[in-house]
Formats: sequence, C-alpha cells, structure tokens
Amino acid sequence: MPTKIDRRSFLKVLGLGGAGAALAGCDRPSYATLEEGEEQVFSYLAPEEYVVPGIGVWYASTCLQCPAGCGVHGRVREGRALKLEGNPDTALNKGKLCQMGQAALQTHYNPDRITKPRIGDQEVTWPEALAHIQSKSGGATAWLTGAISGHQAVLLDTHLHARDGGGKHYAVETVNAQAWQAACADTIGDARPELHIDKANSVLSFGADFLGTWISPVKFMADYGAFRSAPRGVLTVIEPAMTLSGANADHWVAARPGSEAAVALGVAYTLASEYGVSTSALPSGAADAIANMTPDRVMELSGVEAQTLSKIAATLMSNSPSLVIGDGRYETAAAAMALNMMLGNIGATITPGVDLVPADLAMRNGSTKALADFAADALAGRIDSVFITGANPAFTASGGLKIKDALANIPLKIGVSMFEDETTQLCDVVLPLASPLEDWGTHVPSSGAGRGEIHVQQPLMEKLHPETLGLGDILLGLAQDAGADGLADFEDYYGYLRTAVSALIGTDQETAWQAVLQAGKVQAPSGERAFTANGALNIQIADTQAPSAGQLTLITTARQGLYDGRHANLPWLQEAPDQISKAVWDSWAEIHPKTAAGLGLKDGDYITITSSAGAITTRVFLYKGVHPDAIAVPMGRGHTHYGRYATGIGVNPLSVLDGTQDVRTGEFLATASVRVQATGDNRHLVRLMDVDQQYGRKLAVTISADQHRRNQTNNQGSA
Repeated sequence: MPTKIDRRSFLKVLGLGGAGAALAGCDRPSYATLEEGEEQVFSYLAPEEYVVPGIGVWYASTCLQCPAGCGVHGRVREGRALKLEGNPDTALNKGKLCQMGQAALQTHYNPDRITKPRIGDQEVTWPEALAHIQSKSGGATAWLTGAISGHQAVLLDTHLHARDGGGKHYAVETVNAQAWQAACADTIGDARPELHIDKANSVLSFGADFLGTWISPVKFMADYGAFRSAPRGVLTVIEPAMTLSGANADHWVAARPGSEAAVALGVAYTLASEYGVSTSALPSGAADAIANMTPDRVMELSGVEAQTLSKIAATLMSNSPSLVIGDGRYETAAAAMALNMMLGNIGATITPGVDLVPADLAMRNGSTKALADFAADALAGRIDSVFITGANPAFTASGGLKIKDALANIPLKIGVSMFEDETTQLCDVVLPLASPLEDWGTHVPSSGAGRGEIHVQQPLMEKLHPETLGLGDILLGLAQDAGADGLADFEDYYGYLRTAVSALIGTDQETAWQAVLQAGKVQAPSGERAFTANGALNIQIADTQAPSAGQLTLITTARQGLYDGRHANLPWLQEAPDQISKAVWDSWAEIHPKTAAGLGLKDGDYITITSSAGAITTRVFLYKGVHPDAIAVPMGRGHTHYGRYATGIGVNPLSVLDGTQDVRTGEFLATASVRVQATGDNRHLVRLMDVDQQYGRKLAVTISADQHRRNQTNNQGSA
C-alpha cells in the first residue's frame, strides 16, 4: 500500500524534518497491522516458545521516574515484570539505577491507578470521553507536561500545530538546572556542555546536588566513583543546607541562604590576589564583580571566613584540573562558570555537548518559569483547553502563584494520568494512562550523554488495565482527529514509532528493529557544538545580611526518593530512610541546634512555619548541617489527594513559597522569609538511625582526602 503523504510531511511527523535521513526501505509506513501481527490471547498455560516457566527473560527499556531517562533492563517471568536494573550498554547510566528507578515497579503495580476514563465523577468509555473533548474544545489549546523528548514530543507539537486555534506547550519541572544552563549559555554559548567529574582532581559545588537530584545523578554517581579512585579527588560543597553531595564532601561549608555567589566570587578574588590567577579573559562585568568581593565583604554577606576562602583556593590550585558547578540562582551559576574560566577548566572538565540533527527529538527541559507563564496565560484567558500529563502543578506550584485560580479560568482541563492527584481532581476529563512498563517511546537523556544516543522504551508486559492507553497512542489519536498531515495511515503508536525509528537508522528490516529493541537504544546523527565567547556577564549579588530578629529563611530541598512529590505514593520510597535525617513516612524541619536553643525548641517539637503565602506545621529535627539563619524542609510530602500511601502524610513546603522569581531566568526561588512559632506539641520523629554521634569514643575514625594523600606521600617517601 503506497503512502499518500509527501516526503517532506512524512519526515516532519517522524521528527526528522532537519535530519536528511536515509529512508531506504521506508518509502511507505512499515508497521504491525492486525493482519501482520494478529493479536491473539494466549493462556499462560500455553506460553510463547521462548518462555520457560520459572526462568526470567530480560527486556531493554527506559526509566521515566525522573527526566534523566536512564536505560533499564527489566526481568519478566511468566508475563510479569519483576525487577529492574540499569542497562550496561547505555553511555548514560552504564548499568546503574537509583532507588527511584528500582521503585518503578511499584508505580506499575500501584493499586491506586486510574483504570477508566471519566468525565467529572462519572466513569465513561473512551469514545464518550473523546467525543466530549471534541465537542468542548476549541480556540487555543495547550499542553502542560513535565520534561519530554523523542517522538512523543514530535507528536505533541504536531497536535498543537494541527489545531485551528493554535496552541502552546509548557514544560514544567520543579527540580531543574535552568540557572546553570542559562549561565553556561551566557559564558560559553552552550547551555548543556558535558561535565567530566571523572576527569577532575577537585570538584567545588555551590548548591548543585549532583549525587542526589541534579541533572543526571546516576551518571554523576558513576563518574564520582572514578573521581574518588586513586588519585582520590577532593570534593568541596558550599550550601546553606546539607545535600547528599554535601554529606559526601571532604569539606562542607555552610553559607547564608542566597550568598553562594558571593562566596564563589570571594574564592575567585583569593585566586587572583594570592595566586595571581588572571581575570583578564573573563567576560566584561565578571572581573569587576570579583574585584569588589573582598574577603571582608564575603564575610558580611555569607558568614564564610577569609581563611576558608584561602583553603578552598589552595585546594583548587593543588588539585588541577578542577570542576566548579553551581545552581539555584543565576548569579551563583555565573560565578561558578567564571571560576571555571579562571582555572582553565573549559575544554578540560567542561567540553562541548552535541545537538541532535533530528532537532525535533531533542529534550524540552522543564522549568518553573514555564509554570508562571502558563498561569499568566490562563488568568488572562488565553487558554481555552489544556491537556496535563507528567506534571502536578496544583501540588508543586509555589503558594504565591495561585495556580488553582489559573486552572479554574480554563474552560476545559483534561488530565492524562496514571493516578488521581491534586491536579486531576480539578480536571473536567481524566484519561487513564498506561504505565511506562506497558508503553512504547523514545527518550533523549537530559544530560546529553551518549552524544546522540536515544533510549528506546518498549513494553515489558501486557497492560494490567485494558482501558488504559499509552501517551504516544493518545497523542497520535488527537493529532489524527485534528487533521494533522501524514498520520492517517498509522493505526497505532507502535506502527508510527517503528516507522520513525526505521527512518532514523535507514532500514526497516526486522533484524535491525529487533537489534534496536535488544540494545534499548538507537544512535541518531548529531553535530558537536562549539564554545563561543560572550562579551558581557552581569553578576548581581543579592544583599544577604542576617535576617531580622524572629525571622529565618525557609529552604525547600529536593531529595532522591520522593523527588518533587511524584513518588510519595510509593511505599518503598516512603519507607526508604532520607539520606540526611534517616526519617521515614513524615516531614520535618531541619534547624541548627544554636538556632533552636534561641527559640526554645528541642527535637520533636511541633512548629508552625509562616510566610506571606501561607503556613505549615511540622516537627523539629536538630541538625548541624544547616546554616543558623535557615530552616530546611524537604519537599515531596503533604499531598491532599494522591492515593492511600501519600494523602495526609507530612507537609508541602512549596505551598508557603511566595513566588519570588530569579531576575535572569524567571525561575521561582526555593526560599522564603518565614517566622517560626512553637505549637506546644512534641512527638518523636521516626528515624532509621536515631543517634548521629559517637559520644567521644571514635567508633568510626575518618580523615580528610588531603590528609589521606599526605599519608600516602609520606609512606612512599619512607619506603
């Protein structure tokens, strides 16, 4: 059957508009029709030929638990997915997988999954739901998603472009690296360069939790293992509240919240003044910012002493090449990049990334600015209908954003989700989504690792709930209904995806397709970016004096596990001890013991934390890993409508953020000025490890990396 679409349209809908791909053997769509791959129901008493009872079979696929997009191998036995591990053949995670990836099985088998479409509170059939959407939608349509890439993103764009009223895509992620990417774009012309922690002899981080939640933590963990191998690299972390990266550091420095950029510039000032490191090659504006950040000024803004700056500078000079990273605020990331340029790290531990030649497949990184833009457009009446998937803005939005008012101003809201949550509760129509272990897809790693490597997602088992649909099938159906060119011949997303991948690799032979599925990846053509010089860099330093009496700075922290709250409905991750406090199944507020003493608080005391946007009540956890001017509450808990395991557990600190945005990036800051008031109640916080001191007995003796290296040198000299 020859295809009726022209070549240009065909390439565009396959995400190959700019790729110039070879289409040998792909002159017409090649997909599994019912005739070619007739579906039959087999009893497990008569399994496929390769199925041996009691013996697992492994399939390659892709993890979708966070935007990193790691490759996975899934073990399936008698038709059931039982275990996930990292795919050793992917350049991104090299066989490793974090606890969030392991817990994807509980996402799949979760008893609270949505199993049928509904309109309002009434369960309906798919035709009824789609007919309702068709009759009610009109005008401007929007998609609000998490980070998205690959052929799902291509179909999403196709659907929006096919709509008569136009449309807009908002990619939203609360945990992101937008500040770092903006600083990289401004300094070297590459928003996503490759970072080589494994090639550095020292790493200096300003609030970038690369071992926990930053960009691609599984990749960075593997690189960190090489970094710590002999000769052992030195890790220094500067931040107001200790992260997983900070907990692993040789030297952890507590800086006043918001002052990390001042400390970075102070380190640069010390490098210039004590070691003669030139600032002449820096973009204009950066050198002046460094010259003005004297140690006395750093002490005033951050509380970090001059000798600490000297020690950090000495570590960087004696352990080259180094790598400096920073995030949270633009000025922090920009100051970190200025340090990289002074230390000669550009081209050594920071190298150019690559651009996919089929650019339509590239990752759409999410941001909180996109959520602010969405809310503004909704409140202005510029959105008539919205599809929401992979995001829960009613939970993750800052309290100051008034996101529920924005959603209420949209006439038709369609939730495409596996679970009921705070956002689907506000939707007019809810479409049940298949789990990632039941679906097809392609995904581009957020870190750019693999240099053009695209991960392929394939089902590990039949769908648990027959009336769920994969995101690709939903997008394809919507785009077809909207009259998009070039899609009419595809009966399902599998057929579309196989045709698109065949076009990408230049052959539609069955052996080539099976090889792609077996590897779990496909190599796309790509071009290496080149660094470019920037003429100016504007680093505005915030005035971070000590807060006034009775006030503290609230810091909302992301942890690997519950992440931004999307995994709070997984008992494995609720039960997994927090990396810092070792607490489970509840929220807490980390307060420095000196601060707590000043407020008359002790461990387990309940406090109310009040900002201009609202208040939350949780219990105190005394902890020296937080600056005395700060109070830190991890995000993830505090759901009001997210199934039996998450609802009513803990508090949501995002709800009391006031919505202050970073001037350069527009990202919401993860901090707010708050007041703390004891409620008079006290209850023990359940923790896996309840004692964090050795009572002076030195049960576990540690030394710094510098001391370890000196000991090795001395031993070699005396041998």
